[in-house]
Amino acid sequence: MDEVGRGALAGPVSVGVVVVDETTGRLPRGLRDSKLLTPAAREALCEPVRRWSLGSAVGHAQPAEIDSVGIIGALRLAGNRALATLAAQGLVPDIVILDGVHDWLTPPEDLFADLDAGGFPAPPPVRTQVKGDLRCAVVAGASVLAKCERDALMVELAAWHPEYGWDSNKGYSAPEHLGALRTHGTTELHRRSWRLPTAEELADGAVAPALLEADGVAEPADASAVVQTMPVPAPAGAALPAGPGA
Repeated sequence: MDEVGRGALAGPVSVGVVVVDETTGRLPRGLRDSKLLTPAAREALCEPVRRWSLGSAVGHAQPAEIDSVGIIGALRLAGNRALATLAAQGLVPDIVILDGVHDWLTPPEDLFADLDAGGFPAPPPVRTQVKGDLRCAVVAGASVLAKCERDALMVELAAWHPEYGWDSNKGYSAPEHLGALRTHGTTELHRRSWRLPTAEELADGAVAPALLEADGVAEPADASAVVQTMPVPAPAGAALPAGPGA
């Protein structure tokens, strides 16, 4: 499994999963970490990755859910939704390999663990792998599928709010996105519990959103902050809003 969109300011966080076993054949030519591939190369690999694997899926958690349960809880929701899609196909992995050093999939063992579990069964055992998207082909495949699906969603959602440039920046903190936030404020697709730039901050000379860095990935400055005016989080498996005119 691998995630994309964790450090974005808008749009979902997405988790891809690809399943292989001892019968799986030679990996698709050119498969590597999605960040090292051009958009065209990623798109070209999606179908070969699906054919190569026993099964695959991508799960998403909405911006409102990120605001409600925090980024780690949202990653857990997205990952469990991907696993639930596999389970509906009769596929239950024996073990999950996660890129990095942190197991965000396994619920914490405390009284509040069920708050962000979403009613899903316990996931399979997890093994973390540093630079797994570089060293492990199946993690790289999950990375490619998640990146392509999330990018396509952001291009579709850009039609709702073209001023933010999501078709090119995919919701990350590119200059045109930051400038639009200062000019137009946030939308329902922004992570509003994060300290996003505002016109007031621009007047004070701020040049970037106030984010914390953890393991090189941007995090909300206050993950516990929940904006009370956010819409109710979408139910498990819910799709993002359709584009204009749909």
